[in-house]
Amino acid sequence: MLFRRCGRFSRFLALFLPLLCAALPAIASNSAYVRVSQAGYETANTPFQAYLMSTASESGATFSVINSKGVSVYSASIGTLLGTWSNSKKLSYDVYSLSFTVPGGDVYSISVTGPVDATSPQFAVDIPDVLYPGLLLNTLWFYETERDGPDYIPNALRSAPGHLNDESATVYDTPPLNSNDLITTKGTPLTSTGAVVNGSGGWWDAGDYMKYVETTSYTVALMEIGIRDFPKQMGPLAPNKPPAPPASVSYAGNAAGAPESSDFTAEAQFGIDWLAKMWDDSTKTLYYQVDNSQDWQHFQNLETEYDIWTLPQAADDYEGCSSDYLYICYRPVFISAPAGSQISPNLAGRLAADFAVYYQLHRTSNPVAADHALLYAESVFALANTSLADPAAAVYGGTCASGCLQTIIPFDGYPETVWDDDMELGAAELYIALQSAGGNLPTDLPITDPITYLADAAHYAKNYVTKIYDTGNEDTLNLYDVSGLAHFELYRALGLAGNPSGLAVNQAIMLTALESQMNVAIAQAGQDVWGFGVPWQDGDTTSHGAGLSVMASELYYLTGKSVYNTYSQRWLANILGANSWGSSFIVGDGTTFPNCIQHQVANLAGALNGTAGGTPVLWGAASEGPANAATSGVVSGMILCPKNGVDTFAIFNGNDGTYNGANVAVYRDNMQSYSTTEPAIDLTSTSFLMWSWRMAGGPAPLPGRHRH
Repeated sequence: MLFRRCGRFSRFLALFLPLLCAALPAIASNSAYVRVSQAGYETANTPFQAYLMSTASESGATFSVINSKGVSVYSASIGTLLGTWSNSKKLSYDVYSLSFTVPGGDVYSISVTGPVDATSPQFAVDIPDVLYPGLLLNTLWFYETERDGPDYIPNALRSAPGHLNDESATVYDTPPLNSNDLITTKGTPLTSTGAVVNGSGGWWDAGDYMKYVETTSYTVALMEIGIRDFPKQMGPLAPNKPPAPPASVSYAGNAAGAPESSDFTAEAQFGIDWLAKMWDDSTKTLYYQVDNSQDWQHFQNLETEYDIWTLPQAADDYEGCSSDYLYICYRPVFISAPAGSQISPNLAGRLAADFAVYYQLHRTSNPVAADHALLYAESVFALANTSLADPAAAVYGGTCASGCLQTIIPFDGYPETVWDDDMELGAAELYIALQSAGGNLPTDLPITDPITYLADAAHYAKNYVTKIYDTGNEDTLNLYDVSGLAHFELYRALGLAGNPSGLAVNQAIMLTALESQMNVAIAQAGQDVWGFGVPWQDGDTTSHGAGLSVMASELYYLTGKSVYNTYSQRWLANILGANSWGSSFIVGDGTTFPNCIQHQVANLAGALNGTAGGTPVLWGAASEGPANAATSGVVSGMILCPKNGVDTFAIFNGNDGTYNGANVAVYRDNMQSYSTTEPAIDLTSTSFLMWSWRMAGGPAPLPGRHRH
């Protein structure tokens, strides 16, 4: 169930062709590399794990850990041969363990002496409160830069608001698509409902300027829960000007317009404000998408979002708003269903969670807004269409004519196939919200007994667990499956209620479900030379890695088993440099990170070679990371990056064991390769939870009356 985003940037599907592996340069001599966590290592959790990869046997080699003064503070023989990483039938790397312990409070490098020498990048060893605050601030910078509409935040990458015409946007029915995802309407390009709504604000979904309830509702849920659970890291108790990370990490805090604090409260408010515009509670109408990315079969002159490449402020008068650019200047809003109709349960569950956690956060500081949010949460939840028996079957059967969840246009851009987890999350947050109020609830709230929602959450959790156990498709926390968070939230909600009997599940069942998911990842890690918990070629690698780290932290908190703490750090390290490519996949977070991301603002206004010359990068943006293919192709306006087109990471593509040309993991740092370098709001959202968990060690108590 590790879904790849098949159409994140589908404008290029006809233009881009997968490049499974670039032709390899001739290997003149043997090569070796040391791979480390470029985010650093936590002082208290030893030994530390690095890796040596070499095209030749390194039998008899030794390594030393050198501190900032050039002094060797640790030396040993290299460790166990972990396996091989195969790039081709002629080229493979032996991968060895480098396990070490050094004092905290310094920056180090590793030097290998042997048949083939190698040196690592610099890395820090320190406490989490030194290693991670700057990286969390980087993440906030990404979301602030990703803002659309009049309430943009000026910074070194943003100089003007974008898409102001969204304030009066025409609403349209969802158009029909053919098998090539072309809009097949005739006579009229899109069918208007006659309504006009304010669709301004919100974050862009990714490197494009699309805005989706699908991804925003997921991101807001994680962000609000982060603020609630980690107030000293993401909430109002977060320090002003958090300490900069060690010098080996690029830091947004020194840039013009950088956040003064890692408090995400204003950013979460920005996200929920847009969702409140997409949900009209008075008519019970959901609008689920702003802007169009799909081309027309019968109106081939019409341009779409994926046909242009520009800064956001250019859209409102793009090319004089001539007829060909009508839907560039005046972006359509798509309605989910007629007013009062049932809502796709994945969207209903997440939106209910968003509004319910908003109530938890603001019921005392802003009771009027909080009461409205709670009413919205119950309204949306009640309209969920829970009759979709098996949406996965519709997808795997090759059709979306019926039974599919609603995500975006086209569905295969975000092919979500489970929804009980979303409803579980929404119900759990509604329970927490109602029980936190102590009876002081809005007078017109339809349901006031919190146990009603606890029973609902248990019901949907039981459904999810039963379905997943039947198929063996345990997943990790990511856009397509929120069970890794929903189960944890339900476990805590059950604790608030005293773990009552008579419900469909109890705390023991939920803990078993979480551990079952984690055991699948641990088993996968045992088969991977780098110890990663999902196959590298499955895509959304960065998001999955951070999600795994969060889930492992949850389980360490619940069980105290140190193995989960170890895996949380190992999987964090995997996406921050401890991998074949020796790259962090989060911009700015390390010495080597994506320079050429497929993102219009970053490409047109940012640096294309790190932070050289003081020009900023899109700090904190989590890219896709390795996938099963890299993509290629351009549209007018793109600044080619890298200029020479050389794929410096091609020699590190590969897989475990014998190379057979299949299941190859590919990473290409090229702005054309959306499959590996495009960032997104959902991809980045697990990282802010990851940093917060590592710093806090555990969440703050839930609001309300604690039974134990």
